[in-house]
Amino acid sequence: MADWDPDALDTDEMILQMGPQHPATHGVLRVELRTDGEVVRAARPHIGYLHRCFEKHCENVDYPGVMPYADRLDYCAAMGNTLGFALAVEKLSGIEPSPYVNTIRVVMAELQRIASHTIAVGTYTMDIGAFTPFLHVIRDREKILDLFEWTCGARLLYNYNWVGGVSHDLPHGFVKAARDLLREFDAVTFPELLDLIIHNRIFVRRLSHVGVCSPELAISHDLTGPNLRGSGLARDLRKDEPYCGYETYDFDVCVGTGQYGPVGSCFDRNWVRVVEMRESSKILHQALDRLEKMERTDVHERVPKRVKPPKGEVYFRSEAPRGQLGYYVVSDGNVNPYRVKVKSPCFTAMSAFHHLAKGLMIADVIALIGSLDIVLGEIDR
Repeated sequence: MADWDPDALDTDEMILQMGPQHPATHGVLRVELRTDGEVVRAARPHIGYLHRCFEKHCENVDYPGVMPYADRLDYCAAMGNTLGFALAVEKLSGIEPSPYVNTIRVVMAELQRIASHTIAVGTYTMDIGAFTPFLHVIRDREKILDLFEWTCGARLLYNYNWVGGVSHDLPHGFVKAARDLLREFDAVTFPELLDLIIHNRIFVRRLSHVGVCSPELAISHDLTGPNLRGSGLARDLRKDEPYCGYETYDFDVCVGTGQYGPVGSCFDRNWVRVVEMRESSKILHQALDRLEKMERTDVHERVPKRVKPPKGEVYFRSEAPRGQLGYYVVSDGNVNPYRVKVKSPCFTAMSAFHHLAKGLMIADVIALIGSLDIVLGEIDR
């Protein structure tokens, strides 16, 4: 008691616990905020509440059995998760899927990218107080999920990409239905997104100076995907290290430009996601043109009866909707993987969170989390 200093209690700082049940944390995330009034002096994210154990599960199931678990990594963009793992195992096994399968995979991946970004942008507008845009974007997401359900019977977790192929061929009439969806998206939904969100004065002034991530900070913390491109860096694996024939498609890499404030703000990250949907639509139009001219082949033609890669290791990364999703797979020659390690774009995004949150207002922390577009199933892998 002799060392007690009464002046040590003279502080306005308070520790606030945000989450893990807070709706604006986009999952079971707890953020420990040290605040001085409304100003955040420090922020520490606490993860691990989902107890996924995905990587350990992979050691105890065969390679096809990993796919349903991979679906659940990013449950808003499951097609991209299984695609990355299938490509990794195919690279390790020396399997080359047919051009028809690759084109189907591109169609599904880009439809999933649009569906994922609609959820990201729609829920983000709700985070900052607007409800109407969510209703507009969820309308198109439901139509995409209808196409997925028509193809493979599932709307959220698909187990669609297999090693060497896909689980189901596209149903007859799929190309026409997809074209109808894209025609409405190009003519109605995308202009609505620009009017309701991007060109909305309230949205711009609310976000254009909040959560600014400099290019240097983004690179040092290995941010990828829209979070990196929002900082003005044109990095996209579909261009830089193409797979599934992406090098044959014409599309642009969208980056934040800082047109309303510093580059790398919450606004720029959402701007990138909105305009990326337009680029995905471009890719889809080209892929659907090819499908119309292609002869249908057996989508199981290259699928081995027993997936048993030779001894070795491989690392493969793909451009998932939330960034670069990497799989490191080690094989000891058995039917089960010896080791699977996942590089998560959401995990690296959260690694920069404490830098971006420092000095913000408490309400701005909500805007920051939503702009990073995290999914906790992928963080707690």
